[in-house]
Amino acid sequence: MSIPLVDLKAQYLSIKDEIDRAIARVIESSSFILGEEVSSFEKAFAALCRARYAIGVSSGTSALHLALLACEVGPGDEVITTPFTFISTAEVIVQVGARPVFVDIHPGTYNLDPSCLEETITERTRAIIPVHLYGQPADMDSIMEVAVRHGLKVIEDACQAHGAEYKGRRVGSIGDVACFSFYPSKNLGAYGDGGMLVSNSEEIAERVRTLRDHGRKEKYEHGVIGYGYRLDALQAAILKAKLVHLERWNERRRQNAETYRRLLAGLRLVLPEEPSYSRSVYHLFVVRCQRRDDLFTYLASKGIHAGIHYPLPLHLQPCFASLGYRKGDFTKAEEAAEEVLSLPMYPELTEEQMGQVAEAISEFTG
Repeated sequence: MSIPLVDLKAQYLSIKDEIDRAIARVIESSSFILGEEVSSFEKAFAALCRARYAIGVSSGTSALHLALLACEVGPGDEVITTPFTFISTAEVIVQVGARPVFVDIHPGTYNLDPSCLEETITERTRAIIPVHLYGQPADMDSIMEVAVRHGLKVIEDACQAHGAEYKGRRVGSIGDVACFSFYPSKNLGAYGDGGMLVSNSEEIAERVRTLRDHGRKEKYEHGVIGYGYRLDALQAAILKAKLVHLERWNERRRQNAETYRRLLAGLRLVLPEEPSYSRSVYHLFVVRCQRRDDLFTYLASKGIHAGIHYPLPLHLQPCFASLGYRKGDFTKAEEAAEEVLSLPMYPELTEEQMGQVAEAISEFTG
């Protein structure tokens, strides 16, 4: 039996009637851009994050872009982030004219190591972007202490961490602003692209609302140059229908993670670390194996679809060559990139399927 990395069809079938009604409602209303569907979902998502404001946008990448602009990051500035994440996190820094400055990761959580922050701060540093990678919250108190001491903005990249908690607080409510992605495979995924910014700052929220809609507050009056970054009503309606199930889905992911831990115990793998300060939502269940590529190929031969997130750290990406980083600059990120493997993980995953994955890995590791 083939086991996919993520099974979006199984999720759809489990709530088909709710999704179909939401889609039909939007089509019948013929209100497709912003409007009541978007504002209703924004309120519900803000409540999930326990934050004051949520602003729907076209993708997680556009959310990160607008977050930087709303925090007044621009040409000549520096933004500190991790080299071990999807490219969007650093891509948008360059797009606003600033320079990404990387710091190494904590090898257990794969998140930015706060102990590396202080030494990288210069007079040009304006912000820090910690990433809650794989659904595991970064060490936000340590990051916020450094940021407050140096007067820096903190932009949470929570694109993989919908509903995750740090010391009882929801990610998205801790920094100055947070960004979420609704890419279809996320814990809360759209049927296309979509994103959200969350903040407790009224000023930041108002800036983002203006920037996402071509810089306007009135229909044909544009106070600033903006972008066509609006979340459409169809995606908002689908996401709101899914949102009521998110807590249950996240809990099932956590149960699946515990099942994997039990089934994989004693094998020659490094299992995910979950610090006591966090409640991960396991967007991905990532193990480490020194023979990662061989294991990936072996699992594929057994019909098991794994993933690699991510095989090349950002400081070694060709598009960032001008930054001057070299192999060996961030050894923990580089080692992780050579060893990480994402196993199938989704709420509908059965114990029988996880047993097949564990059996295949046991065969491989001997």
